[in-house]
Amino acid sequence: MTHEIERQIEELRAELRNAVDPCERRQIETELDLAQAELTLAIAEKDGSADAEPPF
Repeated sequence: MTHEIERQIEELRAELRNAVDPCERRQIETELDLAQAELTLAIAEKDGSADAEPPF
């Protein structure tokens, strides 16, 4: 799973380098932030430093 997220992050970085429109840049930056957070969570869950299930 992390491999797919890492690939998505690289694709978003490439899109961001080529984006000229400020609105498009903000959208890509938001997607990139979310993907990076998702990767961080996936790594933490894999390492056992985060719970996979939300607390009750």
